[in-house]
Amino acid sequence: MTSGAKNVKVGIDSLSFFVPGAYLELEALAERHGVNPDKFEVGLGQKKIALTGFDEDVVTLAAEAALPILDAEGVEGIDTLLFATETGIDQSKAAGVYVHRLLNLSPNCRTVELKQACYSATAALQMACGYVSRNPEKKVLVVASDVSRYDLDSAAEATQGCGAVAMLVSVSPKLLTLDPVAGCFTEDIMDFWRPNYRKTPLVDGKYSTLRYLNALEQCWKDYQKNGGRAYGEFVQFCYHLPFSRMGEKGHRHLAKLANGEPNLDRCKASLVYNREVGNCYAASLYMGLASALENTEIDLTGKPIGLYSYGSGAVAEFFAAEVQPGYGDHLLKKRHKALLDDRKAVSYDTYLSLRAVPDPQDGSSVEMPRLARGRYRLAKIDKHKRHYVNASS
Repeated sequence: MTSGAKNVKVGIDSLSFFVPGAYLELEALAERHGVNPDKFEVGLGQKKIALTGFDEDVVTLAAEAALPILDAEGVEGIDTLLFATETGIDQSKAAGVYVHRLLNLSPNCRTVELKQACYSATAALQMACGYVSRNPEKKVLVVASDVSRYDLDSAAEATQGCGAVAMLVSVSPKLLTLDPVAGCFTEDIMDFWRPNYRKTPLVDGKYSTLRYLNALEQCWKDYQKNGGRAYGEFVQFCYHLPFSRMGEKGHRHLAKLANGEPNLDRCKASLVYNREVGNCYAASLYMGLASALENTEIDLTGKPIGLYSYGSGAVAEFFAAEVQPGYGDHLLKKRHKALLDDRKAVSYDTYLSLRAVPDPQDGSSVEMPRLARGRYRLAKIDKHKRHYVNASS
């Protein structure tokens, strides 16, 4: 992103994600539903659902995602932490405040939680770029973390998942610079929502799919009106992925709008990780971005990537990022592959048990069993207070 005043390039300097160590094979869910497994693997493009343990939540996932970045880059210059989630754990206190402590960030650091379904990480990223363009000596840590859960035996159950993505935003970034042009769209609809009194959301899947595509169309028109790049300039596209086939549908729709070639090779690399993890809401688009950078066979140096962010309710945005020279040296591909490979499948019965997360609403104390694969965990909930610890210390 270029600031007219300072003419600095701003964008994503580091990109890291984290997923828990347990997952459910969708074959097991298909057996439960009494359907052919192809309904999920072929119809949705999904293979696995990532699952949290009792001592893992959006805070622990977020801290784990950010840790490799801070280990490599340090914390100096970070004076803002933006935490994007729709899996809130408190109606008042930002989940990012817990993360701030776990990561030992400076006390002179603003910390805010952002919410708008699956879109909020994009709002955080754009806010971070705007701030850093005015304060080039500063850095912003953007974290998107979510746990996607639907009602048992519902149509949406196969699209569950969880995970977190962390991005360090700075001037002269090593991975991607963001273009200043974007196309946005907002409309008041009820395609997916979760009232305060519900643990799981309400969703109209078919309607949401249609609105996703309509919002893409409106964003693209606005993006072009604002002077955005032509469709043919992009070598890769990343879409919000409630499930992998939705990204393919979105890409065909955009190609038709732009009178372009609907070549799915320009989005398939972004789908690799989503198939193994499932929907992680606000983190979904950016896990797709990591997937595109780490699984595209051609050299992307100097090439633009198109990104489409959608959050039900609905807010959407289309924008572009340009890949920087030497980006491959700064990817965490080996780490990410190890995270995905070093997981264990659980039975359907274990999956049910993991859904029964302790929730002591009467203020009683509950110790959480050690299930987390990472350094950070939710140790207990006592007198309505959540106690997070660094298990390595």
